[in-house]
Amino acid sequence: MKTLRKILFVSAALVMFATIDSSAQIVVRSRLYHRGPAFVRPARPSAGHIWIEGEWVPRGRTYVERPGYWALAPRPHAMWIPGHWDRRHRGYVWVPGYWR
Repeated sequence: MKTLRKILFVSAALVMFATIDSSAQIVVRSRLYHRGPAFVRPARPSAGHIWIEGEWVPRGRTYVERPGYWALAPRPHAMWIPGHWDRRHRGYVWVPGYWR
């Protein structure tokens, strides 16, 4: 009986932790802006590559700018939807870009 109770307890704990959103968001008080092109865009490696504009990535308790880069589309006719700042109650959150 104790073994069954332990199994049920561990299973419930795993389900609870699996449903918790692990993507904690960093909220900044004002939007961050790109400092402008800090480098020259390199030549396109192939016709299948799409330019991804610079984005913001979480680092510590803020965001840092990641420069743009060429990326291969994951499938034919895929479109890159750029990231954007989303206004929240306490400030702004960066919503990363994604393939559609």
